[in-house]
Amino acid sequence: MAGDPRRFNFNKPVSLGPYVLNSYDPNGRWYIWQLREDWQRTSLAPLGQPAVKYVAYVDAGPSDKRVIAQLNHNLDVINDVDPESMFTIAKESRSSRAWYAGFPYAHPDPTLPSVLLNHQVEPFDKSDVRWALALTLDIRAIAMAAYRGAATISALGVPPTGSAPGDYFRPMEAWLREFELDTGKTRFKPYDPGASAQLANMLRTTYRDAIPTEQTKIEQMFGFGWWRPNAAAAAELLERAGLRRQNRQWTMVDGKPFQISLLVRSEAYPVLARAASVAVQQWKLFGIDARVVNAGTNYADRLAIGDFQAALGWSVETWGGHPDLSYFLDSWHSEFVQPPGRRQPARNWQRWKHPELDSVIERTRAVHFDDPKVVELGQEYLKLAVREMPTIPLMAYNKFAPLDTTYWTGYPTAENPYVSPGPYWANSRYMIARLQPAQR
Repeated sequence: MAGDPRRFNFNKPVSLGPYVLNSYDPNGRWYIWQLREDWQRTSLAPLGQPAVKYVAYVDAGPSDKRVIAQLNHNLDVINDVDPESMFTIAKESRSSRAWYAGFPYAHPDPTLPSVLLNHQVEPFDKSDVRWALALTLDIRAIAMAAYRGAATISALGVPPTGSAPGDYFRPMEAWLREFELDTGKTRFKPYDPGASAQLANMLRTTYRDAIPTEQTKIEQMFGFGWWRPNAAAAAELLERAGLRRQNRQWTMVDGKPFQISLLVRSEAYPVLARAASVAVQQWKLFGIDARVVNAGTNYADRLAIGDFQAALGWSVETWGGHPDLSYFLDSWHSEFVQPPGRRQPARNWQRWKHPELDSVIERTRAVHFDDPKVVELGQEYLKLAVREMPTIPLMAYNKFAPLDTTYWTGYPTAENPYVSPGPYWANSRYMIARLQPAQR
């Protein structure tokens, strides 16, 4: 690099991978990368010379246009489409496939769509209110609306992906079954271990043999249990928090209506928007004045400064398949929580503060990444999150990413899961390096 490196404007950008920028649309609609001549000097050289010489990233438009492009063999890899688009491609294309060859098609993303509740806004600062809102939701209806059933549900504050089923969900199942809530009037066990099996049964008449009957396979496809809807207990919790129901509508301590504005990103995230619509509908049936607010491009900024009551999104992201939860957990320490109106560092959008949480985080910081104690600490955090319900976990963010094999083969699948197929992760470079021309 000649000249003063401080004046380098990174156009074209410095690249350490086997591809360098060839050309791009000034309006940002497409970028073309070219295999560099000295590819053997890069970190992917041990995989051999890539067969792909050019890689084009294009803005293919909304889901319907992406479907048309792939059916016409003009789009090899789609980052994400809505469930209906995936089902259309699966039905009409012989050359496309997804992570799974059949239902549910999608691959799980290491994030956890949840109802994020702002703890700096009353009454969401009270765990009784947060639990009440959870007990008025029916996860089966949310999964059917959001994903047409192709959802992997989660009652725990971690995605049911990677090593999490073996490290967290199965070991904690007995604890969840025995966990009790006390409303002040009633003690009961809110966990429903059969939620995923119920979801599978709802889909079996449509997808028949694609829906497993073996419990371990149901857990792999649909997750584990969730919270059993309990309107009576939810009412008792709200009453203990000082709220009152008048003429079938809930009111705050000062007599004003209990209102919830549930923030969503936009229709660009259709499964999240649909989940939000169902959650709002269920809260309305319970007597809460709830509505969906489409924040559009302001979504991230509003979360960052705390300008929301509730949001449908995620504050949990993991390392992918590893049990260490520090990727998100470290940022949840109370030292990073900002006052209302001031920008909150990612990712504790709910602005949850708890001394036990700080203790778990501080001990996690002192433990080696691969130390077995990270699982013990992870379970300690998850139990605290169940008791306090800082957010309401819903499900993994399953992504429908159909791949067209007309020109290239060797894509990662559930049968050959060498890397995530999503081109939005940096590890897509491993996928590109493994592709081979199709035999034609």
